[in-house]
Amino acid sequence: MHICRLCPRNCGVDRDVSRGFCGVGWNIKIARAALHMWEEPIISGSAGAGTVFFSGCPMKCVFCQNRDISLTGFGEEISPERLTDIFFELEEKGANNIDLVTPTHFAPQIAECMEKAKARGLKIPFVWNSDGYELPETLKMLEDLVDIYMPDFKFMNSALSKRYAGIANYSEVAKDALGEMVRQQPETVLEGGLLKKGVIVRHMLMPGCLIDSKRVIRYLWTEYANGIYMSIMNQYTPCGSFPAMPELERKVTAEEYGSLVDYAAGLGITKAFIQDDETQEQSFIPQFDLEGVLQK
Repeated sequence: MHICRLCPRNCGVDRDVSRGFCGVGWNIKIARAALHMWEEPIISGSAGAGTVFFSGCPMKCVFCQNRDISLTGFGEEISPERLTDIFFELEEKGANNIDLVTPTHFAPQIAECMEKAKARGLKIPFVWNSDGYELPETLKMLEDLVDIYMPDFKFMNSALSKRYAGIANYSEVAKDALGEMVRQQPETVLEGGLLKKGVIVRHMLMPGCLIDSKRVIRYLWTEYANGIYMSIMNQYTPCGSFPAMPELERKVTAEEYGSLVDYAAGLGITKAFIQDDETQEQSFIPQFDLEGVLQK
């Protein structure tokens, strides 16, 4: 029996016999394991990140660009032994790291696999690439296993997080989670232009949300200054129809994004990544085709 309280949804479902709010059961389920070139430069480098995309999601934002796996749960169930082998297969392909995408609802199983992989001699770092909606207690399972934390910080305004994810207390939860991540990885370690240890916080500007985005950036700067990297993103791409939320049916304008980038620069932020207009295309959304999932 696995009564699940891994994420702040605290749904208490026995995931051995039913699905949690995340939409998946207890067995590890993934939709893709392959080299990925479109993370931040210090993560992807020239060889690519070894991304493992997990099915399901505790947040389920209505605008999710990975909706095929996060909202519908598409993927294939695999054993912990298979996941551990995948880590080594990605390393053999030249991956700079193992990039665990939306992993929170499988944290105990992944922690076990990471521990076994490190014991077997895996040499590349582990990246915890999450939505930032996490419990410090769950993150503590990952201490000394995760090398790089790369969470989102999506919203500061509770009305926005309620509207788009059904979560009124997102910012409070994200602040606590980020604090635990920085406690575990307080130092930034770069080698050969690649991040080996540290924290990168991602924030994606949403249409019409410039004021809230500036609040997020100001909080990150005030709390952590240049002790963390920030990734300020413009890549929101409408995926589907939103008749009740017409504001989501357009991309972010160059003026909106430019204003946010200028604001960050004015605060004194120097350890930040920005994007160009080419990221606002569906071609930047991975194909979830089970590549690398099943053993050949």
